[in-house]
Amino acid sequence: MSRMLKLAAAVSAMTLFPAMLATASAENLKVVASFSIIADFAKNVGGDRVDITTLVGPNGDAHVYEPKPADAAAVAAADVVLVNGLQLEGFLQRLVEASGTKAPIVELSKGGEVLKIADEPHPHEEDDDDDHAAGEAGHAEGGQHAHEEGHHHHGEYDPHAWQSVRNAEVYVKNIADAFCAADAAGCDGYRANADAYGRKLGALDAEIRAAIAGIPADKRSIITSHDAFGYFEHDYGLAFLAPEGVSTESEASAADVAALIRQIRDDKASAIFVENITNPRLIEQIAGETGLKVGGELYSDALSDAGGPAATYIDMMRHNVATIKGAILGS
Repeated sequence: MSRMLKLAAAVSAMTLFPAMLATASAENLKVVASFSIIADFAKNVGGDRVDITTLVGPNGDAHVYEPKPADAAAVAAADVVLVNGLQLEGFLQRLVEASGTKAPIVELSKGGEVLKIADEPHPHEEDDDDDHAAGEAGHAEGGQHAHEEGHHHHGEYDPHAWQSVRNAEVYVKNIADAFCAADAAGCDGYRANADAYGRKLGALDAEIRAAIAGIPADKRSIITSHDAFGYFEHDYGLAFLAPEGVSTESEASAADVAALIRQIRDDKASAIFVENITNPRLIEQIAGETGLKVGGELYSDALSDAGGPAATYIDMMRHNVATIKGAILGS
């Protein structure tokens, strides 16, 4: 009897062993996303085949983020690391070096239409007079400009490219390419997910254009905390004024604020908004001095938490448009 029990146990182990191997070989792709918006794109492409670690979570500010030891461990263990590029993530290079990761670092803005930062000296400005010159994000490596305060520097291109839904479609394609390169067996699924999500983004782009078309042309100037909406302005026809530059580290001087207040009065700005990643104090000061009522909170560089109004990229864009339109038209 004892021999029979041992034989049965051996057979059972032999039967289970292939199943254990199959489970191990089907382990999910380990993905690190630099911030919450990229993580949402990755979830839509990867589905239940990927495990995602987000470095800068909901309501977090990638401009000023300081990595933790756990972040280096996550990057070290990753199969793919997804980042925005365009020098948004100032912490990235030292984090990658500290982690020693062998994973590809995928810059999702590459191949998108990128805009030069307005009103800053550009190394190639004499060759291109258009402050909103479009180019390939892959050409955005290189010359940096320095803010007087000595803060973290962005390059010559505005890094907030996801504020154009058409650029978001490029991010999604780049994610699908990266996942296919890392996990060929799952490629068909990644492509199908990216196509399905891309159709939702196409519908979102049309929805935004229709909503903005309903705002009178003379009421399309608004105020936000920092200059994160240049791509939205470029694509959809609103004018955004901001006391801070493209980085939240670029503090507005008293002279900048005074000049903005004069511009608001001259241009008859229609509404003013706080952002989820910035201190509302400055915006509240400007609102008090111009008589504008704060029209609500916009989401620029980060999603809300799961229970908030901007828990996904699509929700974020819809919330921003509805908030802007409601404040301007009083609806």
